[in-house]
Amino acid sequence: MKPIIAITADSLVKPSPVINENIAPFAPRQLVEGILAAGGIPIVLPFPEDPAEAAEAAQAVIDTFDGLVIPGGPDIDPTLFGEEPIPQIGRTNYERDAYEIALIKAAALKHKAQLGICRGIQIINVAFGGTLYQDLGTQDPDCQIQHSQKAPGQFPTHHVTTTPGSQINAIIGAKSKVNSRHHQAVRAVATPFKATATAPDGVIEAIELQEGDDILAVQWHPENMWQRDPAALALFQDLVARAGKKA
Repeated sequence: MKPIIAITADSLVKPSPVINENIAPFAPRQLVEGILAAGGIPIVLPFPEDPAEAAEAAQAVIDTFDGLVIPGGPDIDPTLFGEEPIPQIGRTNYERDAYEIALIKAAALKHKAQLGICRGIQIINVAFGGTLYQDLGTQDPDCQIQHSQKAPGQFPTHHVTTTPGSQINAIIGAKSKVNSRHHQAVRAVATPFKATATAPDGVIEAIELQEGDDILAVQWHPENMWQRDPAALALFQDLVARAGKKA
């Protein structure tokens, strides 16, 4: 039986041309297809509108999937890591934040395989007590390369270097060229994790658990590159393989 991989949904902020709803849940099509190509069965999990229901909603679905993907999306609400929003922060979605944190923690307790993508690495880090740069250009004086690329999303634009012996190193190799569209990033790494890939200017590009292989998260978007980049596809294949062992 193929592993079932859950994807947390984002929501439309404008009316859809198909259905007249401005909060319709969705997942990126290329992400869905990447999971299928890697041998998994994707399902999409919408978040509840009331953040107070996040923990209950997470528990209601936790046994329906084997692996979890936290994909890209809006900025993380900084009050979740003890800060007030600075002027440079973008759109946030507290409802999605609350649900994803509840799901991440519930999945971790059951040792389910998890993959964070872009926003995913950030909310996973925050879920376990880490902090973020709300805006790299404002808060990180060492930020020297373009992390919000102008090139189309499927094009890689900067390199990342991985830590020898790490989980991410085994999947994509010592050095890889990735795409990049973010202005927030991991600042203080949460205690259960270690940083295992960095950009040339030192921005953290991947985190993984210090012990075990349940959770891996990257700052780039492999869902946009897997069709032509074996390293990007390998990230989804690794997730499906980990989920299959946990199933």
